[in-house]
Formats: sequence, C-alpha cells, structure tokens
Amino acid sequence: KEDPTLTDGDKVTVFSSKNEFLCAGHYQKGSISVRILSFHEEKTDLRFWIKKISKARNTRKTFALPSEETNTYRLIHGEGDGLPGLIIDIYNACAVIQVHSHGMYRDRFEITEALREVFGNTLKYIYLKPHNQLGELVEEQKGEFLYGNLSENILVKENGISFEVDIVNGQKTGFFLDQRENRKLLGELSKGKNILNTFCYTGGFSLYAIKNGAKMV
Repeated sequence: KEDPTLTDGDKVTVFSSKNEFLCAGHYQKGSISVRILSFHEEKTDLRFWIKKISKARNTRKTFALPSEETNTYRLIHGEGDGLPGLIIDIYNACAVIQVHSHGMYRDRFEITEALREVFGNTLKYIYLKPHNQLGELVEEQKGEFLYGNLSENILVKENGISFEVDIVNGQKTGFFLDQRENRKLLGELSKGKNILNTFCYTGGFSLYAIKNGAKMV
C-alpha cells in the first residue's frame, strides 16, 4: 500500500505486511516505486550524504583516483554506490551532478553541501547538468552552478593526456569517463597504425593513439 498523498521525490519508509522495516528511499510513481537509499533505519539527511560520498571517494582512492596522471573520474555511479538516480563526475576541481530521479533533484542542495564538506577547498565548482528523463520536471530543471561559477572549459588529465572539457554544453556530463580503459587499450594497439576515428567528439581515442605512436590519425 502507499500513502495517497505521496508526490514524486518524497522520502519514504517501506514496511513488510508484518509491519517490519525493510528500507528507506525516494518515492516516484512508475515501474520502480521506491529507489532505495538505505536498508537501515536512519535519516537521509546531510550526515547521510557525507557518509555515502566519503565512502565512494575512499573506494576510488583504492584505484589511485585521482592521481598525478588522472584527475577526472566517476565518483558516484548510481546503484553501484548505493545512490540510484545519482551520477557525480569529478573533473579536476569541478564536480558535475546529473540526477535521474525526482528525489535526487530535490536533494541537490544537500548533495552539494556534502560534496563541499568531503572535498574541502579542492573542489571549486559544482555544476548540475540537466537531464531529460524527469518528465514534467525537466522544464523546471536547468543547468546551473550550485557552487562557484566557471565561464570556460576546464582542463583535465587522463592517463597523462590533457583534455579540454565543456561541462556546460558537452554530452553526458562533458566527457565519456566510462571509456577510460577502452581508450588506454586502443592506445596500446595503435603503434605504427593508421587510425580513423569517425565519432571523435572530444578526440579521446585519437589523442591516445597519437601518444602511443600511431602513424596517422
């Protein structure tokens, strides 16, 4: 059963038919009624966001992210980090947030505050990237800086290669960070080869090929 007064994005608690606590999360009408944030009885307040973001950051540190060679990476990967509906990518001193649920959109200011608490002075900009899967809310949701203001592209490094990223106008959150290992693999196979990149976007695969000795790109 569900409370008839619920609206998309409300924080809800789920109980079994025996009135046993099951989980807490964001309500959203549709095929997935509740996107689960916690299986424990806890408030999903600022301390909750700080805990989740800190855990995700520490997980990335075990993979040497960030490093001198790579300062751009995915910090929060939705369900993979226990935060369904939320993507956060780090671009050097800038965090880009993309929300895929009404609940995450409504919590954007607490998420911003938690990011500032966890990263401190190393994070100078936080940008909310608009997304088109929120139905009517998409008209309300606009790209905006939730902290700081960046008027130019940001320079980042991935495996020692520099990229200029347009976080405001670029696709996804600005750069296809999930292709890091694929770009590295292509680079390793490129020495002495002629490379044709027909969907180059920011030229990620092209630059890896050049760095690794491709004859022509």
